[in-house]
Amino acid sequence: MSSDKNVKIVAFVGLAGSGKSSAVEYLTEKHIPKIYFGGIMYKEMEAAGIRRGDWEPERKFREELRVKEGKGFIAKRAADEARNLIAAGQHRIVFDGLYSWSEYKVLKHEFPGEMTVIAIVTPKHERKKRMANRPERPMTAQEVDDRDWSEIENLEKGGPIAIADYFIHNDRDLDWLHEQMDTVLRHIEFYD
Repeated sequence: MSSDKNVKIVAFVGLAGSGKSSAVEYLTEKHIPKIYFGGIMYKEMEAAGIRRGDWEPERKFREELRVKEGKGFIAKRAADEARNLIAAGQHRIVFDGLYSWSEYKVLKHEFPGEMTVIAIVTPKHERKKRMANRPERPMTAQEVDDRDWSEIENLEKGGPIAIADYFIHNDRDLDWLHEQMDTVLRHIEFYD
């Protein structure tokens, strides 16, 4: 368990197409390191021979792995990566892809007072449009609905969204998203 007043960690949460990746990219462009939860899962999938982009086998694998390893296993690995970055002198870190209530609890325990959860919320019709048009792994409207249900019911994703420290309504353009992010990040003194 860490406890360093100088360390600030931001975790973005939200349903598919809400704008989490855009928020993370905005901060990585400012040279703030990210820990990508999906990358931890992708390593596991690759080791198991599961092909990325094939939604149903991928979903099944993710859920089975969380049953086998515990629902918070990705957060435990992400916490290790964060501690390594902190030991190397990083004081600002972004968690990209906090999914479950179990992961939330692990990270709040590991980084008490250091982690701020920011939920990015977007109207469903806008998320569906974004997901249909994204270049990597586009999804149909039905696939977005199915993913929402799966993430809420099976991965407990609603918990971290509901209990987030801040909410950003991403219902306009990127400049609007960035403006809202800057307001929150200045408030929590994330920027040096």
